[in-house]
Amino acid sequence: MKKGKKIYEGKAKIIYATQDKDLVIQYFKDDATAFNNQKKTTIEGKGVLNNRISEHILSNLSQIGIKNHLVKRLNMREQVIKLVEIIPIEFIVRNVATGSLTKRLGIEDGTVLKEPLIEYWLKDDKLGDPLIAEEHIYAFEWANKKEIEKVKKMILRINDFMIGMFRGIGIKLIDFKLEFGRVKINGKNEIILADEISPDTCRLWDSITDKKLDKDRFRKDLGDLIPAYTEVAKRLGILHEQSNVTAVNVTKLSSVKKKSKWKFQQS
Repeated sequence: MKKGKKIYEGKAKIIYATQDKDLVIQYFKDDATAFNNQKKTTIEGKGVLNNRISEHILSNLSQIGIKNHLVKRLNMREQVIKLVEIIPIEFIVRNVATGSLTKRLGIEDGTVLKEPLIEYWLKDDKLGDPLIAEEHIYAFEWANKKEIEKVKKMILRINDFMIGMFRGIGIKLIDFKLEFGRVKINGKNEIILADEISPDTCRLWDSITDKKLDKDRFRKDLGDLIPAYTEVAKRLGILHEQSNVTAVNVTKLSSVKKKSKWKFQQS
């Protein structure tokens, strides 16, 4: 498939047009960002690992009936994906209390939740991606009730599957971010899973040691991000070769907004 012009660049990925108006190419960058782009660096090899891990998880989700945007992986850094109109909500799924949840509510870090907690965060970098209520989604028509009910059912199925998948390789799924979008199928809008699922978008702890195997290693300056992501890939059985990777300078900069008319695919 021929790669066309760049139509959008986000924090972690670049989207390119193709000759098929319904498909785009998604390129995984090595950039690492945190705290709404206030902290960022480049970590060689991160994009390769995220591409492989996300492809593996999305492919497995397809096999249990979770429709998603993945068409195929092109190479070590790129995927062909369906063009989707992204619902401007980040759906955070929590199985264990940590991060912002513990700070907001004073809950002890590591508290296991009795049932999965789904939170809604508005995708808006200028506003810092604020936490919102479900009623806000309907009030401002970001999605309708039928769509959100379908999303919630998909989320619970995805969560159940991923908990089992990671438990089988000695990893606890603490929380993770999902995004969904609309595609036209037979002239009708259908909701499908979009974006990536990787250590960038999940909190993953070793089942025995609670060692963090996710982007918290960058957020909290724990170091060894690539070895952690590599460990996840190895346990999933998808890593065939290991690259030499090095982290370069971490710079704390103000978020730089890249203006684009592209509104269909997030990063």
